[in-house]
Amino acid sequence: MTTAPAAVDHVVDLGGPTHYVDFGGPEHGPLIVAVHGLGGSAWNWLAVAPLLTERCRVVAIDLAGHGLSPAAGRPTSVPANRALLDRYIREVLGEPVVLMGNSMGGLITLLESAAAPDLVTGAVLVNPALPRPLLSRLDPRVALQFAVVAVPGLGEAALARRRRHRSVAMQIWDTLKLCTVDIARVPPAVIEAGIAATESRRAADFPPIDLVRAGRSVMRMLSRPQALRRTFGRVSAPVLLLHGDRDRLVSIALARAAALEFPAWRFEVAEDIGHVAMLEAPEWTASTVLDWMEHDAKLLSG
Repeated sequence: MTTAPAAVDHVVDLGGPTHYVDFGGPEHGPLIVAVHGLGGSAWNWLAVAPLLTERCRVVAIDLAGHGLSPAAGRPTSVPANRALLDRYIREVLGEPVVLMGNSMGGLITLLESAAAPDLVTGAVLVNPALPRPLLSRLDPRVALQFAVVAVPGLGEAALARRRRHRSVAMQIWDTLKLCTVDIARVPPAVIEAGIAATESRRAADFPPIDLVRAGRSVMRMLSRPQALRRTFGRVSAPVLLLHGDRDRLVSIALARAAALEFPAWRFEVAEDIGHVAMLEAPEWTASTVLDWMEHDAKLLSG
């Protein structure tokens, strides 16, 4: 059995400290850049990355205001973090990549794929944030959280209060409970690594306003569905859309609608899985990604 290489942390200056994790992989294989969702970070890929590194090199970036990349004066909006991702690929990696994004990271993956076709050879969307039809049903708990974030002052206060009264471990546990069907499927070592990484950062470098601004940016972008769909239609790279059928944050109905609108995309459903398939079903996610890379995107030799 092949032993996965140890992950290596790096920090580069891209207008501010930008952290990423290099999970290793073959020097001349396809390069996958993993992009986390709102409130997430590079540790979100710890379960699936080692399953990909036998055939691909995998790196995971912390976007500004997330993980171990403080905003440090940089905006944390979706467009700004899309630009940060673009700069990271061009200046640090220096070669075309396969983007793999979850939730907000899936939205950013699509935006970057449309804006920089020279940099993106394939796009993997893991439960991506997608525009929602007017009056469509939303999970009540999720709807309440979105409503709180949308109100100036209230979102910042709610997040600050949560950080005061809930330990880092409790906050991560709360988030995973919302994002999974069965949190027990997430490897305990991965959760422990996420807690350790979050506890290691200086709280003052990650004020609630940075995360709230990122959340509001996501909501603003999703409120313009026609413009987003036109952007998605400009993506020329092969696309793999993976979605858990019990996702409370982004309904499977939205993924099915996107698959119908963009029939060139390969669409696969993870049964009895929530919003973070790469954490809750890492083996399924990895095997599907590798199969798509070999047979659809033609990025792997047989």
